[in-house]
Amino acid sequence: MKKNILFDGLRSIARIGETAVIAAKAGVKYATEKPSNAKLMRETFESLGSTYIKLGQFIASTPSLFPREYVEEFQGCLDQTPSLPFSYVQKVLDAEFAGRDLTEIFASIEQTPLASASIAQVHAAKLVSGEDVVLKIQKPGVETILYTDLSVLHWATKIFEKAVPKVKFASLADIVDEIKTRMVREVDFIEEAQNIEEFVEYLNATHNQAATAPKVYPQYSTRKVLTMQRLYGVPLTDFDVVKQHAKDPSQVLITAMNTWFGSLMMCKSFHADLHAGNLMLLEDGRIGFIDFGIVGQLNPEVWTACIGFMDALQHTDYTRMAESMLKMGMTDKQIDTQVLAADLERLFSGALVADPQKLLSSNPADLNDIMMDMVAVGERHGIRFPRDFALLFKQMLYFDRFMRVLAPYTDIYADQRLQMVQNLEPAQLFKH
Repeated sequence: MKKNILFDGLRSIARIGETAVIAAKAGVKYATEKPSNAKLMRETFESLGSTYIKLGQFIASTPSLFPREYVEEFQGCLDQTPSLPFSYVQKVLDAEFAGRDLTEIFASIEQTPLASASIAQVHAAKLVSGEDVVLKIQKPGVETILYTDLSVLHWATKIFEKAVPKVKFASLADIVDEIKTRMVREVDFIEEAQNIEEFVEYLNATHNQAATAPKVYPQYSTRKVLTMQRLYGVPLTDFDVVKQHAKDPSQVLITAMNTWFGSLMMCKSFHADLHAGNLMLLEDGRIGFIDFGIVGQLNPEVWTACIGFMDALQHTDYTRMAESMLKMGMTDKQIDTQVLAADLERLFSGALVADPQKLLSSNPADLNDIMMDMVAVGERHGIRFPRDFALLFKQMLYFDRFMRVLAPYTDIYADQRLQMVQNLEPAQLFKH
């Protein structure tokens, strides 16, 4: 124990030194090349690794707290990183299953990873009992780096605030606490396992046989190793393959959306990172939901208000859109609903009149523009949206984008197969 504490302490000191060196290099680059503040910050964060990459993604998905140029720049803050040699991964497995013979658990583990991100690598494996599984294995030192970086972040953010006046950190303590809470959850694979099991319970309770999530093997899982059933299929990012294998590609996404909408009301948390790569069309035709490391929590009243907002947008009822925004956001000011409605009309009417089908294009940057414009309108009226609303709204926009690729002639919100209202019976949500 003392040896581990000493080792973690030395690693923390080394991390602080590494951070200082990278920050110094960024200062030199700023002085010599004069890049934009936002670009320099993104490049520096990517150089600093896992914690700062996650921070960059936090900035990208929180337009209510950060200036537009930073939100846009950090859209490119990718979480894919070079893979580590299997020898490093082996050390994590040996430590997590200390005292147990790995050959009595795993018949084989593929050394080449299926994927590698800032926090973990994913390896295919086979249990001695014959089941094909995937191992999500936390990279060595990630947790120590996380806590060290979060400590450094307190004073680093203050420096950024002085050096870059445009970065309006509304409440330093609140922001850092929010980041810490979410990142600590993401490096606890026991919590991720619970998220998956809760989602599976929801599928069973609603008799949803059209979707699934990986079975978790808790007896072979720890805070740093998550052993899950391997699902075979293609991600929805492979649009051409999906179209070839699905009789009705639009039904694939409708099923995924109905499943996700239902989870908003029936689960404690919702999958908050449901890009197309985390949705799979399985070989048996079901929809597979994977990677539950990032989840959000939504007040049911907020979701009801979101439904009202989208319905009002479809019917161009800007007064009802304004009323729904007030229910979604947080404000202690007296809001003039008609003035807010007029601002929303100016924001949306031009695009709707020009071409309703192009309101949400296939360009992620355009989708983000719409979200940020709406948040900006709300902010002018003193409405501050919770971060989980931004995650929710962005997910809705991405669903729309996927639909335009898989079924370009389908009006997604007018489709009778799509069920989003709160009081639907489970059987209605998942009927074919």
